[in-house]
Amino acid sequence: MLTLYITRHGETVWNTQKRMQGWSDSDLTENGISNAVSLGDRMKEIKLDVIYTSPSKRTITTANLIKGEREIPIILDENLREINMGIWEGQTLTDIEQKYPIEYDAFWNTPHLYKPLNGESFAMLHKRVLNAINSIQDKHSAGNILIVTHSVVIKTLLAYFKNYPLEKLWEPPFIHDTSLTIIELTGNKNNIVLEGDLSHREMERQ
Repeated sequence: MLTLYITRHGETVWNTQKRMQGWSDSDLTENGISNAVSLGDRMKEIKLDVIYTSPSKRTITTANLIKGEREIPIILDENLREINMGIWEGQTLTDIEQKYPIEYDAFWNTPHLYKPLNGESFAMLHKRVLNAINSIQDKHSAGNILIVTHSVVIKTLLAYFKNYPLEKLWEPPFIHDTSLTIIELTGNKNNIVLEGDLSHREMERQ
């Protein structure tokens, strides 16, 4: 059995400013760093064979914080990048909604109809995310794999494993920073053990 431990990067400066990031980047906040360390503590007893991460700075930093002092190889995979948001990147959600109301509404409410402005469609993202997962499964028939990626990538993965149509991409749960999703793969079967779990962050607050 192959077990995928999937997480989103820690909170970033642009997250707090409600700016679209996509392929652009910003630094982790102190809160984002703390949450990643907490997830690392939660996972310290799990023997991870390898960590696959998006090549974005925010995901690489998160992967290293989760890894801590452990000797675990980290592999960068371009197919795990966030959806390319084109000219929206760096702009606030409020500004985007005001400037591009039709596209903004489609992005959140009818993703199958969303037409990007110099970026990627959800169908384009779906194709490369599946390439990433297929590549991982080709290389690993069993073991424990950590994947550090982005919110829309994780929603795409969950929709795929649930066999949801693109219209249902944004079904709950919301994927918070450093939330943990666990999927067990055996042959052609999958079992979603956890979705967007935040128990490590709740323990930190106690």
